[in-house]
This record gives sequence, structure tokens and C-alpha cells, in this order.
Amino acid sequence: MWDKVQDAVSFIKGKTGVNPSYGIILGSGLGGFTDDMAIEFTLPYSEIPHFPVSTVAGHKGALVFGTIGDRQVVAMQGRFHYYEGYSMQEVTFPVRVMKQLGVERLIVSNASGGVNSYYHVGDIVVIYDHVNMMPEHPLRGNNDERFGPRFVNMSEPYSRDMIKKAKEIALELDIDVKDGIYLALQGPTFETLSEYRMVKVIGADCVGMSTVPEVIVARHMDMEVFGISVVTDMGNEENINTVNHEEVLQAARSAEPKVRRLIKELMIRY
Repeated sequence: MWDKVQDAVSFIKGKTGVNPSYGIILGSGLGGFTDDMAIEFTLPYSEIPHFPVSTVAGHKGALVFGTIGDRQVVAMQGRFHYYEGYSMQEVTFPVRVMKQLGVERLIVSNASGGVNSYYHVGDIVVIYDHVNMMPEHPLRGNNDERFGPRFVNMSEPYSRDMIKKAKEIALELDIDVKDGIYLALQGPTFETLSEYRMVKVIGADCVGMSTVPEVIVARHMDMEVFGISVVTDMGNEENINTVNHEEVLQAARSAEPKVRRLIKELMIRY
């Protein structure tokens, strides 16, 4: 793994020569964030050594390098999912590469199904914790100390300082945000009504098919993480019959301007 990461990093540095301090993984329907960047380079995943290629509609499949204010940023237009058939090591490979490029702060975004009765479709949720129910763990196997320790302290998977700053910004910009615990399941099926009930009983507020593996690997490498989710459907009897991928994308797009503004200001101010 180490050698593959170094191959990718060497290729990217040779093409771009940049040293980003911020990384961002753009989830379903949120790829437009790159419009806020002063873009310097765009590298398709297919050109980068050892990179997987996204197979999901709504995920473009490129690393975009540029600036937000005076921050050097690398954005992933499209992530990889375990349900696509990739290993957890492949799913999280780009996070390893980001760290070796110089990224110290990672922002992750996603679309999720809400089970908190106070949520509504289109709500923006600041993730402060998660429950990992993926069937595989990204740190399983031999540990390479060059990346991080064998046993990772996960008491603060999402940076409390970044959450505090984001909430201050949201209040200033009059952007309503919720708090939430995100639960990760494998997918690719949307959850059954009974599974939604399970998610709620366990104590989570929303559920999705991504994010947690990347966050675990980021924390393995001592990166500071901020997570945000857009509620794109509600896991209840009134809504479950109609949920589909296009509806999820549309709901995410409707919240995108506020999410983009919040993340942009967080990057500039933190």
C-alpha cells in the first residue's frame, strides 16, 4: 500500500506541483462545490496510478486542485463505495494519497436517509459521531506504522473545533443545521423500513453507504475531519415507497448552495 500511495503522489506532484492543506470528498449531488474554487488542475481518476474509477451516477471521477481564498484545496469529484466491489483499502486509497500530498484537514459530505423525527428532506446535518456497521474494516490486516498506529483512538472522529466554527458560521449566515450521528451500512439497496427502525433504535439519526471508512483512515493518519450530510429521504412509512437514486440526487442539489457556502467559509476561516 505504501508504495502504491507514493506512486500516486509522485504522479500528482509531477502534474500539479501543489501542496494542498485541505481535502474535500464531494458526495452525491454536491460536486458543484468546485465552481467555488479557483481551479488550477484537474486530474481524472483514470490517469492516476492505482486509483479506482467511480461507477455511480452523479460522481464525476476527478481530483480537482485549486484555491478557496488563500487555502490550497484538493477536491474529490466522486468517491468510491464498498458496494461497487472495491476493497476497503481501495475505497480509502485517495485519503491516503491526500495525506501524503500535505492535507491535514478533510471535509467529507454525503447524502443520507433520516430517521430522526425532527429531520426533514433537505436538512443539513453536521455529523458529530458515527456508528460503523460496514461488513469490512479499512484498517483490517497488517498495519503500516508509516501511516499510523495499530489501534486508533476514535473518541473524536469529527473535530469538535471544526464543528464549533461551522456552527458559528451557520448562525451568522442564517443557515439552519442539525446535529447528528451517522450510521454506515454496506448498500447498495436503500434500507427497508425495519432497517430504518434498527438505525433509530441503535441511536443514530441518519444512515448512508459511505463516509465512515474514509473518516477512519483519516483519523488513522491524524487528519482533522469535518463531516456534513444532506437528508435526502426520510425512513418512514410515508416516504419509503418512493425513494430512488434520482430523488436522492435532486434533494442533495436543492441543499447544495447552502452546503457550499458553509464549507467555503469554514475552509477560509478555520
